[in-house]
Amino acid sequence: MAEPIKNKRPDPAAPTPQNTPANAAPISSHAQQPGVDSIKEEDLTAASIFAKDPRLVSLIQGRLGSLIGRSSGYVETLPAEVKARVSGLKGIQKEHSKLEAEFQEEVLQLEKKYFEKFTPLYEQRSGIVNGKSEPTEDQIKAGKEDEEEEEEEDQDEEESAEKGKIQGIPEFWLSAMKNHISLAEMITDRDEEALKELIDIRMEYLDKPGFRLIFEFNENNFFTNKTVTKTYYYQNESGYGGDFIYDHADGDKIDWKSGQDLTVRIEQKKQRNKTTKQTRIVKKTVPTESFFNFFSPPKAPSEEDDDAASDIEERLELDYQLGEDIKEKLIPRAIDWFTGEALAYEEIDEDDLGEFDDEDDEDEDASEDQDDEDESEEEEDDGSSKPKQEPTECKQS
Repeated sequence: MAEPIKNKRPDPAAPTPQNTPANAAPISSHAQQPGVDSIKEEDLTAASIFAKDPRLVSLIQGRLGSLIGRSSGYVETLPAEVKARVSGLKGIQKEHSKLEAEFQEEVLQLEKKYFEKFTPLYEQRSGIVNGKSEPTEDQIKAGKEDEEEEEEEDQDEEESAEKGKIQGIPEFWLSAMKNHISLAEMITDRDEEALKELIDIRMEYLDKPGFRLIFEFNENNFFTNKTVTKTYYYQNESGYGGDFIYDHADGDKIDWKSGQDLTVRIEQKKQRNKTTKQTRIVKKTVPTESFFNFFSPPKAPSEEDDDAASDIEERLELDYQLGEDIKEKLIPRAIDWFTGEALAYEEIDEDDLGEFDDEDDEDEDASEDQDDEDESEEEEDDGSSKPKQEPTECKQS
């Protein structure tokens, strides 16, 4: 069940199998305030300390990592009768955990119950947005109650002639998505042409823990899919506190029309034969940023991918949070995102707003670097050979 939009935007790390502990970390006892001699304030800056010895950073990180999940040693020193009481408390905690899991399951069932009540309202919304129906007088009156002074409408003949030419609310979902900061960052100019044909976003619960997001499109110039879905799965076992733990997500394969794949771009390179001095143009398909990469979610890192694990974890958390935002915010309150009123209840980080200009600068620099590379001479290969396609990278930043 969707919760009301709150004053502050929560931004917790998404629960994943990698960052959700199976057991709670032990609590150290006999903690004391450290006693030290007076130290000058300028000597306490972390930057100055770490700058003198960068190895200290890795040493501290390694030490802290080795302490996670380890006991302080205090419990082991307790008398047998006290240890028995500790075991008894653990037994009570297990009973508590069982009740927490039952609670979360009942909450899920309650969400499903009210989702069935929400569904007819979503269907009415879809009909109005797509010009299949009109709102009732009561609905219009209820919607105007919270609005400020209405602008007077001129009822001249010109407006009367125009009336009825526009059906529904054009670009409703595209506008709503562009008002959501995280989604807006994913939408490129090329994507907008396709997303103008987006006529509905809805969700459904799975029989097992999880949910599916459904994006419905008009017939368009980019792909043949009528709907494109993405499904989020949770683990069967609940995590610490009874919460569901995100497991993985799967997206539909998009059937792109010839030359219309928005997730790739065509790069042209000049190649000059060192012997004949003749040049030719070689085209290569490379991945590019696009909202539609959302339907190709990142996969959990394997044990062999330790170096890339941190980056993949960050992308997994972002992917999960985007799915939750669409499910809990965008779908239930789409009209508030369309008008922008939802932004009044979101805490917007100034750093997020500054990222747009920075990315533009980086793109220009990258473009210049690419132009320099294209000018370099390469020995001509066999004309029948085809350039290798680079693996698609799902960027969702």
